Amino acid sequence: MSVGSSRLSRRSFTVLAASAFSSWAALARASDARGIVLQPLGGGVPDAELALARRALEAVFSEPVTVLPNVALPKQAFYAPRSRYRAEKLLEFLHPRLPDGALRIAGITAADISTTKPPFDDWGILGLATIDGSTCVLSTFRCHRRAKNAEHGRIRSAKTAVHELGHTFGLDHCPNRGCLMEDGGGSVLTTDRERDLCASCREKLAGRGALRTPPGALPW
Repeated sequence: MSVGSSRLSRRSFTVLAASAFSSWAALARASDARGIVLQPLGGGVPDAELALARRALEAVFSEPVTVLPNVALPKQAFYAPRSRYRAEKLLEFLHPRLPDGALRIAGITAADISTTKPPFDDWGILGLATIDGSTCVLSTFRCHRRAKNAEHGRIRSAKTAVHELGHTFGLDHCPNRGCLMEDGGGSVLTTDRERDLCASCREKLAGRGALRTPPGALPW
């Protein structure tokens, strides 16, 4: 589903990156920066959840992953009518926080996040990512809804982290059922049937030099 310059994700809207950051290859050529950083936002994300997301990302992507110290959620991103944080404003907040020596920054928060999905001005989502860009953000809030237990919610969050980072490395939604890049139509429940990236998505990541080889063991 196309909405202006964005596309609806199964757990996010994916936003086209600004032209200056539209190519992962160009970014890699412009700098010797390496690495993915996880930026906790606002507290509330347990260490166990951050650790599982880190393990999942390092099992899929060729980049090392570092967890940064928590920072407060920006007040300008708060949407008072729904007590949520606007995901696109969180991306704006995260972009200048990309450390020297890193390629990607992924914000992670326990707060509910949202963006605009016509005809809805404020639509709750799990994550938002720049396609072929450097930033994404995900929320653990909806991952724990109707979860069987805390571990189940953490696994959903880790799968969402892989999905959103996949977008930043150029992966779009995948038609293959069970692929971590599958478009689930906005439902977190599709994460429960997803196991790994499909062969096609792995090939695309490998072509960008972003796939870990040999692949690591996924933590679910």
